[in-house]
Amino acid sequence: MADRAHIVVVDDEPEIRETLEEYLAMQGFAVTTAGNGFELRQAVAAGPVDLVLLDLNMPGEDGLSLTRFLRQETRSGVILVTAAGEAIDRVVGLEMGADDYVPKPFDLRELLARVRSVLRRLPAGGAPEKEPEKPEAPAHVPFGPCRLDLSGQRLFGADGTELPITAMEFDLLRTFARHPRQVLSRDRLLDLAHNRDWDPFDRSIDVRITRLRRKIEIDPAKPRVIKTVRGTGYMFVPDGEDK
Repeated sequence: MADRAHIVVVDDEPEIRETLEEYLAMQGFAVTTAGNGFELRQAVAAGPVDLVLLDLNMPGEDGLSLTRFLRQETRSGVILVTAAGEAIDRVVGLEMGADDYVPKPFDLRELLARVRSVLRRLPAGGAPEKEPEKPEAPAHVPFGPCRLDLSGQRLFGADGTELPITAMEFDLLRTFARHPRQVLSRDRLLDLAHNRDWDPFDRSIDVRITRLRRKIEIDPAKPRVIKTVRGTGYMFVPDGEDK
C-alpha cells in the first residue's frame, strides 16, 4: 500500500472527482480528491503527493495559480485538465511548469497513459531523488553554460547552482543529449521524450523548449545550443558550436 503512487484529483465538479477517484483507485493508485485550492493545499501539507490532476477552470483560486504553487512548493507531477477554448491557459500552464495536459472530455484510458508516463519520470513521493554518494560513472552533458546530470536528473547553472527542472524538461534535454547535431521534428521529440502520439496542433514541445532556452542559453532570443530548424524541428548543438 505504501508503495502506491499518490494522486490528488482537483476539480470543482463532484462527478468528475468521483469518477477519477474510482477509476484510478481500480488501477492501483492511492487517490485523494480536492474540490478547490484550499483542499489541495491541505492534501499537499498532509504528506507526499506524486501527481496532481488539476482542473484549470475553477472558481476561487484557479488552476494557473495552483500550478505556480505546486512548482514553488513541491516536486509533484502536474497534469492540467483543460476544457475546449482554454488553449491560451494551457500554454501558460505549461510555461509555469506543468508536465502535461488532458483536454475535456477525456478518454479514461488516455488519461491513465498520461498519468503513467509522467509518474515514470518522477522520483517517488514528489521529491528530488537523492544523488548517490559515490556514483560509479556520473554522466554530465554540457548545455551551453549549464550541465545536465543524467544520473541525478538535475540541471546545474554555470555557477554550480541547481536549476529547477521538470520531469518533462529533463526528458527533452536527455533526448537532445542522445541525439546531438540531429534534426528532431516535433513528433519525433514527442515520441522519444514523452512516448506520446503526435497531435498536429500540439505545441507543448515549443513551449517547453522556450522555457528551457531561458535556462541554458546565454541569449534565449538567439539560441546557439538548441537551434530551430525552420519547418522541420530542433537540433542540439553541443557547446553551442555552429556546425
